[in-house]
Amino acid sequence: MMQEQSNVSPQSKRAATSALRFVILIGVVSLFADMTYEGARSAIGPFLSDLGASATVVGIAAGFGELLGYGLRVVTGYLADKTRQYWAITIVGYAVNMLAVPLLALAGNWQIAVALMMAERIGKAVRTPARDAMLSYAARQVGTGWGFGLHEALDQIGAVLGPLIVVAAVYFEGDYRMGFALLLIPALLALGTLGAAYVIYRHPSSFELAPLPLESKGIPRTFWVYLGAIGLLAAAFVDFPLIAFHFNRASVVSEAAIPLFFALAMGVDALAALLFGRLYDRRGFTVLIWAVAASALFAPLVFLGGSGLALLGMVLWGIGMGAQESLLRAVVADMVPAQKRASAYGVFNAGFGVAWFTGSAIMGILYDLWRPGLIVFSLGLQLACMLVLAWVRQKAPTSAT
Repeated sequence: MMQEQSNVSPQSKRAATSALRFVILIGVVSLFADMTYEGARSAIGPFLSDLGASATVVGIAAGFGELLGYGLRVVTGYLADKTRQYWAITIVGYAVNMLAVPLLALAGNWQIAVALMMAERIGKAVRTPARDAMLSYAARQVGTGWGFGLHEALDQIGAVLGPLIVVAAVYFEGDYRMGFALLLIPALLALGTLGAAYVIYRHPSSFELAPLPLESKGIPRTFWVYLGAIGLLAAAFVDFPLIAFHFNRASVVSEAAIPLFFALAMGVDALAALLFGRLYDRRGFTVLIWAVAASALFAPLVFLGGSGLALLGMVLWGIGMGAQESLLRAVVADMVPAQKRASAYGVFNAGFGVAWFTGSAIMGILYDLWRPGLIVFSLGLQLACMLVLAWVRQKAPTSAT
């Protein structure tokens, strides 16, 4: 999918260099942003418990927050394309997303803390489709797979660092509130870097390789089939809380080692995003099918194996997560016309989120009733996903203009 780089003019090379800088700058924004909200997410469960919330409240709040954060993207993506105010929507979303987290340090009861959780998810829902649309313009200059893969790698660095800040605060101060307060630092750095990106790159749409048409085409039919395939993948992928629950209940690893398994998976996620992103630009859509196949066996390894096999399962799980976060967005950028991308990203993320939520609920039930059924469910949906993706590969255009 990567555009030809030979015999290009100096002007084209300068455009590609500028586009790469934009991708990196937005990636740094995501690094600081992930430090902020992933740091909070690593501790919000026990913090709510300390405030008197029940397990039911924690579970419902977490699940509804994710559903809200994904579902609203249909609306915000449409508004971004309708108004063309990509920067304004992105900045507002990041402001809400970032500032809600350190305010947790001031929450006096669990109701306020849950409201701030919801605000953080709403902020992410507001900014993600518009940001991904702008990122797609630049990624088309440097290779969509590489652009989104690089962004995801930077993003995951923050996802590892953020929880460490909270862990350190709790270790030295014995207080979650101090950890949330410290997250104000990366939150302000994210907003400051975003402001710098806005000042330097006011019109990211200028990176788009093809000129934006006055009347944009609609979203192609293959996109909806592709969304169905990725919905199967999302439903098949086990969320980490259930994996952590299994590790603890089955004594697969010590309680202290569970976060280390997660950190390893996040590191693999970052590397996989870069590798599969580069391969996608060279080999095309087929790489996505390879990525699904490469991670498909994580479920039996994680849920049936001992610590060694579980570790391998987490590596495969990390590969799958890295491929999802980079390749899935890259394919949308190549499949959907530029002026419809924010809408497409909104619909795509909402569908992905609903499928993930539904699959997680089903697999949680299967875990309690019949654990092998969870594995059959996961493997079966991933196989179905690969079959549908093979059909999409034959029908999808190599790029969208």
